[in-house]
Amino acid sequence: MRKTGILGIFCILILSTTVAYGYVEECSQAGVETQTEKTQSLPETCTGESREVGNGIAYSWVTLNAEGNPSAIGVNLTESALSCLPEGEVAEYILPLPEEASATPYNHIGLDWNPKGHEPQEIYDKPHFDVHFYMMGQEEREKITATGEDMARIEKKPGPEYIPEGYISTPGGVPWMGAHWIDPSSPEFNGQPFEETFIYGFYNGEMVFVEPMVTVEYLKTKPELTKQLKLPGCYPISAYYPISYSIRYNETTKEWTIALEGMTPR
Repeated sequence: MRKTGILGIFCILILSTTVAYGYVEECSQAGVETQTEKTQSLPETCTGESREVGNGIAYSWVTLNAEGNPSAIGVNLTESALSCLPEGEVAEYILPLPEEASATPYNHIGLDWNPKGHEPQEIYDKPHFDVHFYMMGQEEREKITATGEDMARIEKKPGPEYIPEGYISTPGGVPWMGAHWIDPSSPEFNGQPFEETFIYGFYNGEMVFVEPMVTVEYLKTKPELTKQLKLPGCYPISAYYPISYSIRYNETTKEWTIALEGMTPR
């Protein structure tokens, strides 16, 4: 989540999306080996491309159920990905999704590393990852300037049926993203430290991304977290949407998983 106005704008370092580091799209009912060849992932899990992050890698994936429909989608970080991360600059790692994720509304994942956090201060100013599951392509994102005439599209409010339960908009917008909507009942807005949270993004009155955020400090606790999402009554297109999200650490593979789960046709 990167903010304008009270929530600030900062630059992103776009890492190349044209080179994959070791992972290609593949799917197997017997399981998919990670690059480190430590273990196999769940049956019928299909991996997308990977990117170098820190001293490790991040890669996208989608899990299919027995009917071949998506049941979960997410990104994995190897343990060494938290070592030697950029210290002075924000970086965005673009993770294309495997084609088996086409029944979901998501086009790609933007994994943003914020070494000094971002505004608002005293809330999101800890080193953390923003994991954007985008419902638009990169070319569409580049048209979002969050300046001049584009601010009318940033500020266009969605119909009430499209607003997740209890969520409210934040001031301003962010280039390449749009407007960020937060849940004011989240712990970080009620005297608790920021560890993880979930954001919705809108542009021109339509949902364009969902965004789990998680601090490095929290990842190092090796969590086993699953939370139900606050959902809207309607979505912009018919597809498989999540009802929960999770942040987990696997002691066997030495990897963290940040995932959207319980994918349901809506």
